[in-house]
Amino acid sequence: MVKDRDFMQRALELAIMGRGYTSPNPMVGAVLVKQGRIIGQGFHERYGDKHAEIRAIENAVEPVEGATLYCNLEPCCHTIPGKKTPPCTHRLIQERIRKVVVSTIDPNPHVSGSGLRALKAAGIEIQSGIFAREATLLNEAYFKFIQTGEPFIHLKIAQSLDGRIATRSGDARWITDVSARQMVQEMRQNADAILVGIGTVLVDNPRLTLRTKNGRQPYRIVLDSRLRIPDHATLLQDQFADRTIIITSPDADKARREALAHRGIRVEVLNKNSSEFIDLDELMVFLQRLGVASLLVEGGSAVFTRFIQKRRFDKLSVFIAPILIGEGREAIQDLHIKRLQDALRLELVTFRTIGHQMLVEGYRDIHRTFGKLAEELTCSQDSWKKWEPSLS
Repeated sequence: MVKDRDFMQRALELAIMGRGYTSPNPMVGAVLVKQGRIIGQGFHERYGDKHAEIRAIENAVEPVEGATLYCNLEPCCHTIPGKKTPPCTHRLIQERIRKVVVSTIDPNPHVSGSGLRALKAAGIEIQSGIFAREATLLNEAYFKFIQTGEPFIHLKIAQSLDGRIATRSGDARWITDVSARQMVQEMRQNADAILVGIGTVLVDNPRLTLRTKNGRQPYRIVLDSRLRIPDHATLLQDQFADRTIIITSPDADKARREALAHRGIRVEVLNKNSSEFIDLDELMVFLQRLGVASLLVEGGSAVFTRFIQKRRFDKLSVFIAPILIGEGREAIQDLHIKRLQDALRLELVTFRTIGHQMLVEGYRDIHRTFGKLAEELTCSQDSWKKWEPSLS
């Protein structure tokens, strides 16, 4: 049992190496073991490339017949349109793998247990549930997107102990220290797109870039209903201007829209709601058309408030710095909640110390976000949810 966990831990470590490259596919790692020794390993390196199981087989240093495969996700059993490579289950059967151990099933409607059923029907022993919780959280965006078609929405707030994201003058650099900012880089690496409001652009002039070595640059989306973004904004000047999208409204100046488009900036016109804010339902439809599986929302206050009011988020991460600002800009504005029983309560809440900050994270509704895998998240680390497929 201990060895099983060690090998699955290695599979998870390999899976993480694909962070920033695999979306909208999941991060997957695979380890082949024979007589207690790792003989092959691999991970899904980027979207469109070979799957982790195939990498592990091809990297093996000896014949894999009779080996045990450890993988954080159920092997695929369907042929992807336009791809000539067969499903991973076919290759595992062909190579005479003896046993397959997975953390979770794949909730993709084309898989969803069928991969394990195919392996079992071929006489391969299967086992599931080791590190199910860790494996589910690793691919949280994929699991939401593949089951609903909607992007995984992650709100990130950096605030003072008294709930401020900036001083009265707008100074917000830096509320958190370098360790927290490095973690934000990892969050960006996990996202297909980063979103802020025009207020954040006007005050902070952010880059919103990925400054780690690994990963592709996410889309940078700015909500700017009146096209107030200045020409000197960094978002319009750097080498990632082609990854920048301005969301505006029909009221925006047409000449200004054309000028931005002439500079290679994509300008998307969406309707506003009764509060003069870009309609979030229309925004979600646009993100789906764009192929965004995960969105990181980084501010500011009005944007956070609107997403929370409309219950348009899956995960909330709040970095709380041990500083007091007093009167300043609130992280979240009025949510119009009069009774505590109506307060929004997060699920699966965790608390961590990151440098000098406390990081509080939680999910709005794990059943809505994770669907059939929500049960995996309520199991303790040593209480595996074992999924035994029937052949019927």
